[in-house]
Amino acid sequence: MSATSIQWIAAAVFVIALLHTFSAKQFERLAHRSPRHSGLFHLLGEVEVVFGFWAIFLVIVMAMTVGGSEAIEYAESRNYTEPLFVFAVMVIAASRPVLHSVMSLVGVIARLTPVRTPLATAWLGLAAVPLLGSLITEPAAMTIAALMLAPQIFRPQVPEHLKYLALGVLFVNVSIGGTMTSYAAPPVLMVATTWSWDSAFMFTQFGWKAAAAVLVNATVATYALRNHLELTPAGGEGSTDSERVPYTVAAVHFGLLAGVVLFAHHPVIFLSLFLMFLGFAQAYEQHQSPLILKEALLVGFFLAGLVVLGGMQQWWLQPIVSALDPVSLFLGALGLTAITDNAALTYLGSLIVGISDESKYMLVAGAVAGGGLTVIANAPNPAGVALLKKGFADGTIGAMGLLLGALGPTVLAAAAFMFL
Repeated sequence: MSATSIQWIAAAVFVIALLHTFSAKQFERLAHRSPRHSGLFHLLGEVEVVFGFWAIFLVIVMAMTVGGSEAIEYAESRNYTEPLFVFAVMVIAASRPVLHSVMSLVGVIARLTPVRTPLATAWLGLAAVPLLGSLITEPAAMTIAALMLAPQIFRPQVPEHLKYLALGVLFVNVSIGGTMTSYAAPPVLMVATTWSWDSAFMFTQFGWKAAAAVLVNATVATYALRNHLELTPAGGEGSTDSERVPYTVAAVHFGLLAGVVLFAHHPVIFLSLFLMFLGFAQAYEQHQSPLILKEALLVGFFLAGLVVLGGMQQWWLQPIVSALDPVSLFLGALGLTAITDNAALTYLGSLIVGISDESKYMLVAGAVAGGGLTVIANAPNPAGVALLKKGFADGTIGAMGLLLGALGPTVLAAAAFMFL
């Protein structure tokens, strides 16, 4: 079978995976209606499983058509650094010493503001933490924000449409909130070296505009939620004074987190630091909550599947990106990001020879602005889904609900990049 045929098969599998993502909530409903096969339907309803499942299917099809060695060679040729990094940074960022420290700081700041503490806490979770992603990377910011907001906003007592609005704001704000530096947002990282974009350039061209949109998005969402917010303990659910984490333990956790972020593109180093973290957490388990290993592994599996499936979509994506004028490129990137990872989209743009500075800006602006529309649009989104889905009906997040919740924040982000 020719390479072109394999490309068409890969594109078809990618489309099936997208459709599966949008129908995941239906599988959860089938699980409740059919107890006999509920296990299978629950598995198919796990959004984090979708792309990994179809990536395995694609590799099997490739093995049956072009040969097993070629299929294995393709799978091994993919770069899995990002899935590994997201896995490691999720687990460390969600550990009790890190989360307790951040939430305690947020609690102190919230009590100093002139508004009700629950309102201030929610606003800081939707605004300040996503902007913090420019320093600690977007996956870490998503993990911390999701765990902070889960008991306050993403709970059964809050109406579903407001939870989807908050989720859309969180995803969009994390996607654009990492653009104040050149290393924290995956779509920026893909082009920063090639186009010589440093952190000073990112802040002056993207960062301040993103910050303005983040603040407005968070304010709108917090106002909409004002009658449904409750105050949660600063250290998380069930936190008491007797469970306070020693400063030395917290310092070690933050040091290891900083090391993982600093060496985010060197898996041998950051995985070594992660293993050191696991050992330290075991040694001081009295100061730990259960690590989110399952959730982080599922997110890593999702992203690895996206790497495998997305790696064979360049043949149709790159001609589209290459043929568009700057404004059309912005709108095209905004839309294409919803059906493919925004980092993959900007990477394809970095391969275009002679692309203008205006087109570079429009491509990245559209890619980050559209990063909240779907679970696959931005690498940290699966982490948010894994940590927040229990607060939604049927224990799963509907793709259409997320899309509708993110539309308003996306339009605002797009307007900020276009007109400010």
